[in-house]
Amino acid sequence: MVDIQIPDEDQVVDYVQSVSNWGRWGQDDELGTINHIGPEQRKKAAALVLDGVAVSCARPITTETAPDTGSPPLHYMTNSGEGYAISDEVLPQPGQGSGDFIGMRFHGYSITHLDSLCHIFWNGRMYNGRPSSMVTTRDGATVNSIEAVQDGVVGRGVLLDAARHRGVDWMQPGEAIMPDELNRIATDQGTMLQQGDILMVRTGHYQRRRKEGPRPLAEGWPGLHATCIPWLQEHNVAVLGGDINSEVAPSGYPNIREPIHQIALPYMGLWLMDNCNLEELSEACAERNRWEFLLTIAPLRIRYGTGSPVNPIAMF
Repeated sequence: MVDIQIPDEDQVVDYVQSVSNWGRWGQDDELGTINHIGPEQRKKAAALVLDGVAVSCARPITTETAPDTGSPPLHYMTNSGEGYAISDEVLPQPGQGSGDFIGMRFHGYSITHLDSLCHIFWNGRMYNGRPSSMVTTRDGATVNSIEAVQDGVVGRGVLLDAARHRGVDWMQPGEAIMPDELNRIATDQGTMLQQGDILMVRTGHYQRRRKEGPRPLAEGWPGLHATCIPWLQEHNVAVLGGDINSEVAPSGYPNIREPIHQIALPYMGLWLMDNCNLEELSEACAERNRWEFLLTIAPLRIRYGTGSPVNPIAMF
């Protein structure tokens, strides 16, 4: 194993300059690292569909109240089928049907969602140097909103299965994945990362939750260490997805609780997809011994939105 020198907090702060993509794709850019995905990447990704099998990478949206859900979604029926009498007669009748309402605070640690590039600020600025004041209470995100990806994100998905590689059902809270481990996983899986990949990293956290139940967020969770930020930049990753929020907690840094969110999102313009369900995806990959697939992410077109709940679909 390579001996990794753990940077101190000042060195992690220095990533702000070394990984910054501000101005890289022009001063008006709102796509950030999704610029790594072009027509060629999409065509190559489409060619990965061999079996025609689709796998969802989303958790179910429920109204469950639990120690790790924060504010649960609000879901109620606007109309149900309980008031209609069953009849076999074919007669003209007024319209019948059911409907419902759902409202949610999707940022957090339970709903599968995609963060847009206005979601996190650093010293009052967001991606490409825009002031945080451009996200207003009245209008929402007037720049860097989820509308930047209104055509969806379609590309080559890659799963690096850290839990399976370690030979465990799930990693423990606070266990960190370092860049050298990401390299070993990719090598052992026979997977070489390419420009524009949508990278999914599985720790087994969601599997633990399904088997043992929710735990308080204060206990932490496994994930990528801050030292992976330059690695993500070097490999031209377009989107990073994890089975909670991709990064280890606690981070080990008193003033930077979530370095990937706080540095990679606003400075690299790295799109983050949190709280994925990677369990069925892991099984599908292991069954085929193939860790690459077509992945489609279709966020809602929320005007001035800071992100969106999503249901990522992997196709094999």
